[in-house]
Amino acid sequence: MDFLSLAFVLFVGIALILYYVLPGRYQRLILLLSNLVFYLICGKWNLIFIVLTSATVWFGAFILDRISDRYKEARKAPELSKEDKKKIKNRYQNYKRLVLWTVLLFNFGILAYMKYLRVLAGFKGGLLLPLGISFYTFMATGYLIDIYGNKYASERNFFRFLLFISFFPQLVQGPINRYDQMAPQFNEVHKIDADRMKRGVLLILYGLMKKYAIANMLSGSIESVLGGQINTMPGSLIVFAILMYSAEQYADFSGGIDIVMGVALLFDIRMMPNFRQPYFSTSLGDFWRRWHISLGAWMRDYVFYPFALLKPIQNFGKWCTSKFNKHLGRVLPAGIANILVFFLVGLWHGAAAHYIWWGLYNGFVIAISDILEPFFKGLSKKMHLTEDSNGMRIFRIIRTFIIVNIGWYFDRIDDLGRCLSCLGRSVTAFGPSMFVPSFKLVLLNSNEGSPIYAAGGMCLAFLGCVIVFIVSFLKEKGIDVACNVSAIMRKSGFGFAVVALAMLVLISFVFMSSAGGFLYANF
Repeated sequence: MDFLSLAFVLFVGIALILYYVLPGRYQRLILLLSNLVFYLICGKWNLIFIVLTSATVWFGAFILDRISDRYKEARKAPELSKEDKKKIKNRYQNYKRLVLWTVLLFNFGILAYMKYLRVLAGFKGGLLLPLGISFYTFMATGYLIDIYGNKYASERNFFRFLLFISFFPQLVQGPINRYDQMAPQFNEVHKIDADRMKRGVLLILYGLMKKYAIANMLSGSIESVLGGQINTMPGSLIVFAILMYSAEQYADFSGGIDIVMGVALLFDIRMMPNFRQPYFSTSLGDFWRRWHISLGAWMRDYVFYPFALLKPIQNFGKWCTSKFNKHLGRVLPAGIANILVFFLVGLWHGAAAHYIWWGLYNGFVIAISDILEPFFKGLSKKMHLTEDSNGMRIFRIIRTFIIVNIGWYFDRIDDLGRCLSCLGRSVTAFGPSMFVPSFKLVLLNSNEGSPIYAAGGMCLAFLGCVIVFIVSFLKEKGIDVACNVSAIMRKSGFGFAVVALAMLVLISFVFMSSAGGFLYANF
C-alpha cells in the first residue's frame, strides 16, 4: 500500500477517527485491528508470518520467565551449599539457553529462507518476501534477548505483544523499535492534540517531499549512468552519479522514516529516531551512529557487545596488550567485532555479494581508523592543528563524506568488477571536459528524450536538496525546524510550510515517469 495512495490515506483516516472517537479503553484494540487489517490488505501471508513470529517469541519469553522464577525458588532452599547453588544456576541457565537458541534459530531460519536461501537456490515461485520481515524479526528477537538477560518481565498478554510487533507504520521502513520504549505508550490513553497533529502532518509532507521531489527525480539519471556503458563515460560523470545516489539514498530512506514517524505521531506514538544529520558526521563511526540509528543500536547491543565480551575475544585483547600496547589491546578486539557487525549488516541488506563487500569496506575502514588514531593525533599535534577548530571540523566532515561515498560504489553497483572499474575511472579518467555533453545525453535517456522534463526534474531535485540541507544544518545547530511546535505551529508559517511541501510533491509527478517503491522496503 503506497504511502501517497488514496487507499492508505483513507485507511489512516478511518483508523484515526475510531482511535479518538471511541472511548480510550478501546484504543489498543483499534490499533491492533488496524495493524491486522493493514497486513491482510497487503497479503494474507504477511499476517500469517508476523503472527507466527510473534507467537513463538512471546511463548519463548514466557518460558524464559518461568525458568527464572523456578530458579529463584530452587536457590532458596536453606540446606544448599555454594557448590549446589552453582550447579542449580548452571542447570537453569542451560535451560534458558536452550529456549533462547531454539526460538532464535527458528525465526532467523525463516528470515534466512525467505531472504537468502530461495534467492541463492534460484527459486522464483511461491511466496513473496513477507512485508517488514527483517524489521519485525529483529524487534521480536531483541525483546527475547532482553527477557533472557532479565532486563524486564515478559508481556503475559499475547495481543499486547502482537500490537507492539505489528504496529503498521514501522514495518515498511523501520525503525527497529524496542519493547520497553513502546509498550508504555500503547498502555496509555491518548487524546487528540492540535499541535501534535500539525507536527505529524508536517513531518509526513516533509518525508513525501524527500521521496518524490528528490529520490524519485534522481533515480532515472543514476541508473542511466551506473547501468550504462562505463568504459565510455568520464569519471567525473560516475562521481556525480554516486553523489546523486548519496542524495537519493538519504532522501528515500529518511523520507520514508519521516512519513512513518509522522503517521505514528498522529496516533500519539513516538518511535525510536533513525537519523541525526548523518552527512554532518566527522568520522565513519560517527556516520553509522547517525544513519539507521535503530539498526546500529540493535547490532551494538545484541551482536557487538556479546561478541566482544566472549572469553576468547577478551583473552585476545589481553594478549595484544601484553605483546604490543594497551591501545591495540583495546581496539583490535573491537575492530574484529565491528567487522563482524558490518558483515552482518551487509548480509541483512540482501542475498547479493556487493552488500557483503560494502559491509566489509565499512567494517575495515572503522577498524583501521581506530588502530591509527594515535598516529593521526600525533600528526595533528606536529602540524599544530587545533582539534576543535571549525576548520578541522569542516575538513573531517568533507573527509567522512568522501569515505562514505566510496562505500556507496559497493552498495549501488551490484557487480564487483564493474564497481572497481567505476572506482578506477573516477580517479584515472576523470575527464571534466566531457562531463557536460555526457550528462546531457544521460538526462535525455533517463527522461524519455525530453530536455524540458530532464531539466525540470533535476532543478526540482536540486531545490529539494537545498531545503533538506538548510533544515539539517539548522537541526545540527540545535534548531528543530521540522518538529519545533513553538517555533512553527503558532504562526502562519505552518500553513505556508504545508502548502510549499505539498506543491513540491505534486510538481514532482509532472516530471516523474514512474513512482517506484522505497529502497529499504526491499531489505
